[in-house]
Amino acid sequence: MMRTLFLQPPSFDGFDGGAGSRYQAKREIKSFWYPTWLAQPAAMVEGSRLIDAPPARMGMEPILEDVKNRDLVILHTSTPSFAKDVQVAQMLKDTNPKLIIGMVGAKVAVQPEESLLKGPPIDFVARNEFDYTIKEIAEGRDFKDVDGITWRNKDGEIITNRDRAMIEDMDSLPFVTEVYKRDLKIEDYFIGYLMHPYISIYTGRGCKSRCTFCLWPQTVGGHRYRTRSPEHVAAEIRLAKQYFPQVKEFFFDDDTFTDDLPRAEAIARELGKLGVTWSCNAKANVPRETLKVLRDNGLRLLLVGYESGNQQILHNIKKGMRVEVAREFTKNCHELGIKIHGTFILGLPGETKETIQETINFAKEINPHTLQVSLAAPYPGTALHKQATENGWLDESNAELIDENGVQMAPLHYPHLSHTEIFNSVEEFYKKFYFRAPKIASIVSEMVRSPQMMKRRLREGVEFFHFLRDRNAA
Repeated sequence: MMRTLFLQPPSFDGFDGGAGSRYQAKREIKSFWYPTWLAQPAAMVEGSRLIDAPPARMGMEPILEDVKNRDLVILHTSTPSFAKDVQVAQMLKDTNPKLIIGMVGAKVAVQPEESLLKGPPIDFVARNEFDYTIKEIAEGRDFKDVDGITWRNKDGEIITNRDRAMIEDMDSLPFVTEVYKRDLKIEDYFIGYLMHPYISIYTGRGCKSRCTFCLWPQTVGGHRYRTRSPEHVAAEIRLAKQYFPQVKEFFFDDDTFTDDLPRAEAIARELGKLGVTWSCNAKANVPRETLKVLRDNGLRLLLVGYESGNQQILHNIKKGMRVEVAREFTKNCHELGIKIHGTFILGLPGETKETIQETINFAKEINPHTLQVSLAAPYPGTALHKQATENGWLDESNAELIDENGVQMAPLHYPHLSHTEIFNSVEEFYKKFYFRAPKIASIVSEMVRSPQMMKRRLREGVEFFHFLRDRNAA
């Protein structure tokens, strides 16, 4: 077995490097997601190590020291971080010229040849799901015999092997919790809307929805929701409780945990027996009866992608959601005491100055506990990217997704709506949502009830101020 390092390279301050999130950029509130996509193959390669540099505040010096005794390094990359990740790969190669360096992630999955051409130190990239791909390479299998990779031979020729079959038996994968215990400090991971410390895992991969902007189902996970059994999930949570008794909340990072309602209820009942607090991603259409089952078995919060308050925009992006259904769902959550972190996107196809205001008013009306506002990001490999390119909404001078400081840009523009207008609307959205009397009163009340919450909200306030300052400076 090759001596293997799985690496999330150092990057922008506050930038999680694309661990498990859709929008890889410096955030309004600093947050660090677990590197679950790297931890999964790391759990399959005996003697490996996982370094997640950004949350560990680790620079290159200890990493370069580590790779002196490695045979194989697997770097997780993304479209925004790719150029910097190639620089890291070159530093690794300069330190140990015998290293084999591979890259994984959605960026290289959809642009394998281009990535190799732009990344001279990269020996191969893994396309789509890469767990068993990396395991086979670490075992020393010849590149020509490994499904799912595009690689560079000794003559510099780029070769594309056949695709790897998707994993069907998700229970066959080992627990990522073992790698978390071995290599990570869980207190380093923080997301403002989750209790700290938290742990995040996947209970399945893929999403049956067809949202045109969403990266993972269109590049790596696929549109079939392939799942672990409730018993398998419960066994890992039971182990995680044993390993990390300090954990206050578990988060299930499946694209849409509620895609399979009977299974979601079955998992909830298993979690209820364990007495844990948990949260998950959800679509805004979960029936009240299911919400009650989840709530009664430890559910605290749902992360919900509303995206827009305009029905035509939701149709344009193939969200498969009606505004009135989302409104009723949110009302039910409020009545049942389930908190919501709502996510919205500005600049999607069909956006106008009027629809932006409609979405802001919708958010104020449904009033999620917290929210996140993102700029529409046309990642390569998505239907949105193809649509934007064909229609001239994306031009080369504004095609980057982040600036040199890691702050997300507004890459899309329309004849009636400019980059700048879309960019500035994010700050307007936040101010109109949070700086209103009912919301301020709610936040103050929450802080008074909990000293821990007071500390968190004050820190978030400072970070948000810095974020707005950086955006305006850019």
